[in-house]
Amino acid sequence: MRVPAKVNLALNVGATDNEGYHALGTLFQAVSLFDDLVARPAEAGVFRVSFRGEGASGLPTDDTNLVVRAARLLAGTCGTGNLGAEIRVHKRIPVAGGMAGGSADAAATLVACNQLWGTGLDTGQLHAVAARLGADVPFLLHGGTAVGTGRGEKLRPVPVRGSFQWVLALSHHGLSTPAVFREFDRISPPQPTGIDSGLLEALADGDARRVGALLRNDLQRAAFNLQPELADVLAMGREAGAAGALVSGSGPTIAFLAGTPAVADAISDRLALSSRVRAVRRAHGPVPGARIVN
Repeated sequence: MRVPAKVNLALNVGATDNEGYHALGTLFQAVSLFDDLVARPAEAGVFRVSFRGEGASGLPTDDTNLVVRAARLLAGTCGTGNLGAEIRVHKRIPVAGGMAGGSADAAATLVACNQLWGTGLDTGQLHAVAARLGADVPFLLHGGTAVGTGRGEKLRPVPVRGSFQWVLALSHHGLSTPAVFREFDRISPPQPTGIDSGLLEALADGDARRVGALLRNDLQRAAFNLQPELADVLAMGREAGAAGALVSGSGPTIAFLAGTPAVADAISDRLALSSRVRAVRRAHGPVPGARIVN
């Protein structure tokens, strides 16, 4: 299995509901930074996960992990007690980086176990299971580019012309999504959640310069408050010629949109010199969601 990361080209944060969840209006794009996952049979009722690669040592492997939760939920949905799985994940998506690495792995788990167990759920049925696991999980099943509403789980694909070049600046430290939302609530009232029609039109036209000018993330100021050095990193990439830049999701990864490969090279070279950047990754999007590869 291979599953991509995501960036949010727009993340508009509205009011909270009765359960404390914020209404969201977001524009997802799946990008070519991938985790790989293999699922093998295990004894009935046993669900194990192991990790290697990016941030593997800090990840839980018990029932709190989203991979284990996804496998258990799918098994329970299928209504049989004779299922089990051993799941191995090779991580390249940064942990606690705002790129939905955990949600991506959960989406891949649903697809992999659906095939492993021969349960035969279609995409719509897997989407319903995914929505119970988290706001980003359904999108990572589908990939591409899509508007997400509600808590982010209600998706509408949008047309995109061509491919967009991204440079991703990874931080030395992760950010807790709940902590970022708490800071947002402290410093900001709820915002309108509608997606800018101009941004959708720019994507349909394949115009990176226009897309870059319209990138928006209501959580960005909260992320900067919690990690002030991120503002300096964002400024570096802009100075190197980025068409646009923003914190990805709840951060701390910063995504820079480059109009050309040459500009992407310049951004990458500039960021690689900074002690405030742990690593630089190049990616393009949109790409498909969780899928089986040989």
